[in-house]
Amino acid sequence: MATQALSRTTRVIITAALALAALAVGYFVYLVWGGGVALSDRTMLWRMVRDKGIEAPAPEVALRQLQAPAGWSVSMFATGLPSVRMMTATATGDVILAQPRGGMVVLLERDADGDGRADGRRTLFSGLDRPNGVDLHDGWLYVAEATRVSRVRFDAVARAVQGPLQPLVTGLGGEGNHWRKTARIGPDGRLYVGLGSTCNVCIEQDPQRATMRVYAADGSGGREFATGLRNPTGFDWAPWDSALYATENGRDLLGDDIPPDELNRIEDGGFYGWPLVHGDGIVDPEYGKGQEARIAASRRPAHAFRAHNAPLGMRFLRQPARDAAYDRAALVALHGSWNRSVPDGYAVVSLHWDAAGKVTERPFLTGFRGAAGLIGRPVDVLEGPDGAVYVSDDYAGVVYRVTPPPSPPVTPPT
Repeated sequence: MATQALSRTTRVIITAALALAALAVGYFVYLVWGGGVALSDRTMLWRMVRDKGIEAPAPEVALRQLQAPAGWSVSMFATGLPSVRMMTATATGDVILAQPRGGMVVLLERDADGDGRADGRRTLFSGLDRPNGVDLHDGWLYVAEATRVSRVRFDAVARAVQGPLQPLVTGLGGEGNHWRKTARIGPDGRLYVGLGSTCNVCIEQDPQRATMRVYAADGSGGREFATGLRNPTGFDWAPWDSALYATENGRDLLGDDIPPDELNRIEDGGFYGWPLVHGDGIVDPEYGKGQEARIAASRRPAHAFRAHNAPLGMRFLRQPARDAAYDRAALVALHGSWNRSVPDGYAVVSLHWDAAGKVTERPFLTGFRGAAGLIGRPVDVLEGPDGAVYVSDDYAGVVYRVTPPPSPPVTPPT
């Protein structure tokens, strides 16, 4: 009888699992072939659902299709990096990056021989819980996994960590849509952590999600810093006034052109609208009714990207020898649309602040979607100590290096 009961229980579990799988597949098929949702690229969406990408494009294809500003050159710094996400640079010019698939944190050695490619790579950690964010500060390497933030001593000269990761912040929810965490140390020496929402649009049950939180550098004294942030993936501080800015992906399934994606100026205690209102006053049809007072008190974006461009990583440019055209400028990686009838995004753009604080958007690295099809989806941008810009691409598993034109010679005074 016990064997028969166990057999019946097993059959029930298997039947339920198969039913859930069938529902998931059916919903996907409905979206792709029969639903009312516009799709940018069915192949890309199918690969995204399976957490897969594509093989890296041939160098001649990628370098022919990608377009950088006049005078800048592009090279494939490293390939074979599936799911590569956020990056940080060492003082010696190496690049450290996270790969959620495989739970890896990897170091790419700087290009010392001048061929445009990394001279080598080293795996610093493997088997972690979906690491996404990495940062370096005061001799520590910080790593943000799906449910925690840790740090470890790092020797930039030896290119090695010293011991195991030391957990600083634990108990961060790792379920739902936007489970990736980003962690960075601010100019005030504090640890900032961005936590995305569990859903497209909903009333969050976990008060830590859809927020930015702040801690001491050792993880103590954590508290809520800003709320109403659907997915604050990339953030950085303006070098001229230390203001904090963060990217945010607007909600899906409202159409091709609404709501816009956002760049927000993040201030302590600010509420940025999600899920009640989007962009500059677009009231959510599901959750905005009756919330007029909270909507009126919400902060408006500092800049609006086109809808579904999916801005992720961002960095302000800081190298003093930079072309004057990039003073008071940041670079932002646009991951690209998935639910839009006309694909958009798939590029790196530059944002330029004028003296009054107005932001203007310009193309920087384009061509990820072109004659050869979709060859990549930018995730993060990073400025190295030599002024080169690195761009991670989780779809093709590539890190690109974009090198600025040589600085003009300085004529000494007579």
